[in-house]
Order: sequence, then C-alpha cells, then structure tokens
Amino acid sequence: MSAAARAWAHAGVLCAAVVAVDQAVKAIVEARLFLGEEVDVPGPLGLTLSHNTGVAFGLAGGAGVGLVLLTVAALAVIAYVFGRDPARPGMWAAAGLLAGGALGNLIDRLAAGEVTDYIDVGSWPAFNLADMAITAGVVAMVLIYLRDAEPGAERG
Repeated sequence: MSAAARAWAHAGVLCAAVVAVDQAVKAIVEARLFLGEEVDVPGPLGLTLSHNTGVAFGLAGGAGVGLVLLTVAALAVIAYVFGRDPARPGMWAAAGLLAGGALGNLIDRLAAGEVTDYIDVGSWPAFNLADMAITAGVVAMVLIYLRDAEPGAERG
C-alpha cells in the first residue's frame, strides 16, 4: 500500500471514529438530560444540554440550509487540501479530525435542524466533541503548514 493510500485510510478511520463517538455521546446526553439542565462534573467542565442552529460555539445561528451547504463546501476543501499531499506527516490526523467533526455536526443538522451541544465551560458557549475535533484539526493543519514553511524544513 502506498503512503498516500495509507494516509487516506488513516484519515478515514479517524473520521469514522470521531463521528461514531460524537453521535454516541450526543445520544446519551439527549437521553439523560433535559434541555437547559446543568450538571456539575469534577473539574472545570459542566454539562448543559442545548441546541445550536449555528456553527461551532453557537456562531451564525439560524443559517439553516446555508450552513449545510457551507459544511459540504468545507468538506470538499478538506478533501482537496488533503488530496494534494496526503502523505505529508500528520496531515491524515488533521483531515480526519476536521472531516469527522464536520460530519458529526452535519448529521445533527440534517436530522434535527440543529446541533446538540453539551460541554459547558463558564461563560464560553456550549459545544460538543465534534466542535473540539474541528478545532483540533484546524490547529493541527496550521501547525503542519507552519512547520513545513520553516526554512530547511523537510517534508516526508
């Protein structure tokens, strides 16, 4: 198997894992909490069931079909960027996290017209595992490109 094929396979497995865990946790939260209910857990996090019609962290609420189309376009961009150099070290992880998070929230949006959020950190808007995967994927991709932009950086 080529390095590019391995990278695509790894990204696909990570994407599927993110979607599966995201959807499972959302189902558990939906089954056990009432809308707006707050649950204290040890540490800085809390649980609060909320529904979000916007993008990550509640931004651009109420955009509906526009957000579905934006998500599909973002997935196409992720596939394009990843497809340009899938064997770039770490790129499979960034692409898998981004795609998995985007698909996890897209499933919610298509099924219910809104995304289930449940992680509460003080005054920050509620978010979910898919949002965390998207954020981690963006950070990873930026770091990969910054690493490769350094003079003398080697790409494998």
